Amino acid sequence: MSIQRISQRFLARLPRRLAEAIYSGAGRIPRIHRALEAEYATMLDTAPVARPGGDHEVFDRLPDQGLAHDYLLATLASLAGGEQDHWDGGQASGAVYHGDTEHIDFLNQVYALHSQSNPLHVDVWPSGMKLETEVVAMTAAMLGGEENDDEIVGTVTSGGTESIIMAMKAYRDRSQIRRPEMVIPDSAHVAFDKAAHYFGFRQIRVPVAADFRADVDAMARAVTRRTVVVAGSAPGFPHGVIDPIPELSEMARERGIGFHADACLGGFVLPWAERLGYEIPAFDFRLPGVTSLSTDTHKYGYGAKGTSVVLYRGRSLRHKQFFVATEWPGGLYYSPSMAGSRPGGLVATAWAAMVSMGESGYVAATRRILETGAMVRAGIAEIPELRILGDPLWVIAFASDAVDVYEVMARMAERGWSLNGLHHPPAVHIAITLRHTQPGVAERFLDHLRQSVAEALASGSEPQTGSAPMYG
Repeated sequence: MSIQRISQRFLARLPRRLAEAIYSGAGRIPRIHRALEAEYATMLDTAPVARPGGDHEVFDRLPDQGLAHDYLLATLASLAGGEQDHWDGGQASGAVYHGDTEHIDFLNQVYALHSQSNPLHVDVWPSGMKLETEVVAMTAAMLGGEENDDEIVGTVTSGGTESIIMAMKAYRDRSQIRRPEMVIPDSAHVAFDKAAHYFGFRQIRVPVAADFRADVDAMARAVTRRTVVVAGSAPGFPHGVIDPIPELSEMARERGIGFHADACLGGFVLPWAERLGYEIPAFDFRLPGVTSLSTDTHKYGYGAKGTSVVLYRGRSLRHKQFFVATEWPGGLYYSPSMAGSRPGGLVATAWAAMVSMGESGYVAATRRILETGAMVRAGIAEIPELRILGDPLWVIAFASDAVDVYEVMARMAERGWSLNGLHHPPAVHIAITLRHTQPGVAERFLDHLRQSVAEALASGSEPQTGSAPMYG
């Protein structure tokens, strides 16, 4: 059982008031802290540590003499091979979003061509500016930029977390409020927590509604004169449901507040789902209240890890993301994101993935993913001990009132499945990728899930209890 599952199981079974105390920082109280440490110690004693398979040499200091390239390449190939066996067959939730050998080989060639590129030095690698500019432009056009009178601009970051962090920095700096606030649904990504920690926000997390979507009225009531940004997800990571972005963004616009649409998971799926005839609510720059948006080119954009795009409505807001130092003895220093030097090779893979897929490629991939998602969702719904949370399309979360859902996840892990555990409420989800659309994978998942539920039920495991803590 992983550390993550241990933590989820432990926190999920706590009384809600104690869970709230932990979330609000009362876990630092000595008596509570000692109780938590004792509980964790008991659980960790029985937790196996994940290690690569095989007998690999361990390096805890530099070798006296450098080792031969052939030996090191063989070692790395052995490490990668064992791990690829796990995800290549579609056993992992999310993680690898394309995974086709030809596609991977192509991206590896692209990276090799630009492995020395560093966008920090645009005079040496002007190609980096071309590729980043085009990645941003293509992403903006896909997400309502072409239908918008305002200029949509942005940058490439290292992933969705950095995209969200950069957007929050921009709102903080634009506001000039000493202790600004962000209002977000409880299901919003933990990257918002990071941004609040790094940049001094007061974070107001609002419990979601019964359908696991953001509660617009509750979020509106949470807004104060110090609120500088409201956010919603399309879809949210835990439950895969799309927040009411039109209503949330309009509420923010009416109050003169920025609104960030977190489309890290859905930005490269939802536009094509809409084209395929699915009823997808607007979530992008077609909505006048959306002032920034994040989406991941390294997820369903099918680029290499890790790249993402953060977009803004207008250059003035994007300007607040940048960092400039004018008095450093090393000269004028400018950086558009958290990193100074950035891997130009990864920007190149994002560009190459997008241009090689094209609209037709993304539409075809989205069709396969959504059809597989519908199959998986229908199969889960037929298992009487499980219930699906919300109304998801391809990131499907399920809970149970009859059996310990974490026990089900553990038994799925024994069968080789790597799923995502959730809590508040206790649940598990699977994020469907192209790996799951391979013949027989969805059927195998559902068969193993039925077996795992039956085994957990026969073992006498009881359902976990737990609900979302209240924030204010």
